[in-house]
Amino acid sequence: MNTGTKITAFAAVLAASFGISYGVGAALDPVRTSAAGATAPATEQAHDTAGTGHASNAADAPGTAETATGSSASAAHPAGGLATSEAGYTLDLLTPRVDSGHPVPLRFLIRDSGGRPLTEYRRAHGKELHLILASRDLTGYRHLHPVRAADGTWSTTVGLPHAGDYRVFADFTPDAEGGRNLTLGTDLSVAGDHRPTGPMPASRTATVDGYTVTLDGDLRAGAEQELRLTVTRDGREVTDLQPYLGAYGHLVALRAGDVAYLHVHPGGAPGDGRTAPGPDVSFRTTAPSAGTYRLFFDFRHNGAVRTAAFTVTAAPGDARADADGRGTGGHGH
Repeated sequence: MNTGTKITAFAAVLAASFGISYGVGAALDPVRTSAAGATAPATEQAHDTAGTGHASNAADAPGTAETATGSSASAAHPAGGLATSEAGYTLDLLTPRVDSGHPVPLRFLIRDSGGRPLTEYRRAHGKELHLILASRDLTGYRHLHPVRAADGTWSTTVGLPHAGDYRVFADFTPDAEGGRNLTLGTDLSVAGDHRPTGPMPASRTATVDGYTVTLDGDLRAGAEQELRLTVTRDGREVTDLQPYLGAYGHLVALRAGDVAYLHVHPGGAPGDGRTAPGPDVSFRTTAPSAGTYRLFFDFRHNGAVRTAAFTVTAAPGDARADADGRGTGGHGH
């Protein structure tokens, strides 16, 4: 086989790997903390009793988080996380390589244009910064809330049971005049015995810890669409979801291939007099392009945060809408 034929064959295999859905449900997510694992160190300020790859603390409890913003703002920004530096700020990962199989410290800085550590942030949804870790095959996911030291260094402890290539996203807003919400991304190498996960069957239903979450709605490039997540347990609708970071649910979408990041929130908030605590949590979001996306839906019930995952395909959008600038997705902070 000549060189050109080899390259063509490799490209075809690579394209096919992203064209196949990865499956659903945090129960299938390889980035899960074992129920038999040790208590998370204090540096993470976390508990992961449900084994969902989620970290939360006292600030996440009902009534302590800020009110979520409507997701209609999500169309104002392009998908984030593709750049390490943007608008004069840089994500500096101080531990770019960690070992798999046991809890390890993860440290990073946000630097300004002069190389100085950023120490002033605007709080969004009860936090100064949201940290997302995702494996590049989109099967592993973590939503963490690290601790910031006085010198600007952020730290947390994370256990990743599987080796491989990961993407780290820092979602934050500098407390500066004209400061806007940013999502910076960089790569994390997790050492160990790397065994790629095979494709999992696609589904719009995810089951995690006895809960069933159903996804209704479609993504379309350049057009705002509604996605509705319905939560049930043992065949009964869950109508008493608890606030988590100021909302009844959070949604992160990652695009297959380049792992572009979208972070949107529901268009209502607990206590606003019109938003019910389940069973439905609705989002309006715009896909930045056609293609395959992995969706991670976080919800809180009975004091624990759980994650349901889905894989969907965004249909091609309206060329006119793209020309008007509506073809950019975003993160609705």
